[in-house]
Amino acid sequence: MSLQLSGNVALVTASSDGLGKASAEVFASEDANVVVNGRDESKLDETVSELDELGDGRIVGVQGDLTDAADIEALVETTLDEFGTIDHLVTSAGGPPSGPFLEMDDEDFYHAFDLLVMSVVRLVREAAEPLQADGGGTIVTITSRSVKEAIDSLVLSNSVRMSVIGLEKTLSSELAPDVRANAVLPGPHETTRIQDLVEQAVDRGEYDSYEAGLDARGEGIPLERIGEPRELGEVVAFLSSPRSSYLNGVAVPIDGGAGASNL
Repeated sequence: MSLQLSGNVALVTASSDGLGKASAEVFASEDANVVVNGRDESKLDETVSELDELGDGRIVGVQGDLTDAADIEALVETTLDEFGTIDHLVTSAGGPPSGPFLEMDDEDFYHAFDLLVMSVVRLVREAAEPLQADGGGTIVTITSRSVKEAIDSLVLSNSVRMSVIGLEKTLSSELAPDVRANAVLPGPHETTRIQDLVEQAVDRGEYDSYEAGLDARGEGIPLERIGEPRELGEVVAFLSSPRSSYLNGVAVPIDGGAGASNL
């Protein structure tokens, strides 16, 4: 089924790796023009080369730090300079450090808020005008299932990411009907982030090997495995497409059925 994204312009942040990259890959496969973003220039160049092979759209890489307001402004400006518009904004960011509450200080909380919340605030502020033009566009925020159920040893994510959902719900009303705003709530997917968390657990002696740690991540999930990043990317692209034209202000768990929450 075509998602009718050919020729559209998608700006996907934190997309040189992980779930952001998986989302950018689906847009590229649908022949959209895609702006990808990351801090590591060499990794970003590799991503641009990989995505160039997937479809007929043009791929542009823009280096930048999502905690830097000037970098965010430059990211949106470059997108507009290259393509003249923005049809789809997908916000993603790396996860904050893991650990219990008593090991976190004020700066840890401030940095997590800047990374996870203010990055979205600044991106939407900069991109709102082009998103509202020419028939309207979409915003999809990639957050975490931690907004519904707290995850052990992820106090920063548990505490801060809920703000993104409140923002997304507000945007779905204030920017409508021109812009639809939705969110996805990933459970575990085999990204670099999960690989790092599993490796840290191995270093702490919780598992004998990386493979054992990865298998443990799938325990309790009805589908008996963690997700593949592309599976989330497909949902992000769907929520950005005309195929989901009556979905607005929703937060979609993508966790293999692992969540216990009814809502």
